[in-house]
Amino acid sequence: MPSSTVIPVLGYRDVAGAAAWLCDVFGFTVRLRIGDHRVQLDVGDGAVVIAGGSTPPQSHAVMVRIDDVHRHHRHAAAAGAAVVAAPADFPYGERQYTVQDPGGHIWTFSQTIADVDPAAWGGVLETR
Repeated sequence: MPSSTVIPVLGYRDVAGAAAWLCDVFGFTVRLRIGDHRVQLDVGDGAVVIAGGSTPPQSHAVMVRIDDVHRHHRHAAAAGAAVVAAPADFPYGERQYTVQDPGGHIWTFSQTIADVDPAAWGGVLETR
């Protein structure tokens, strides 16, 4: 996961094309490719994720790195957040949950739980 605290996730139908364009035009660099559906880009000391999939992607979402997903999830759910996905652990070393805010925006909160080599789950690390 990029070290940034807040990571925009932008949806594109052509993930590879969007990543290439953003790198060529804005000078971003590819950090990690995940299949043909996701690319993490370094943007100075920040990051942005380009996402797509088999269905048309949403236009954007926001990912936020936190220290304790379960505590954060309990608080958000108790406060009335619309939970889209309950906390779950993923093979890429992140524990995440997702909510939708009253404006319809998607927020994923992510806690790093293991330092996993991207090659172990199909990622291709390109920069550090």
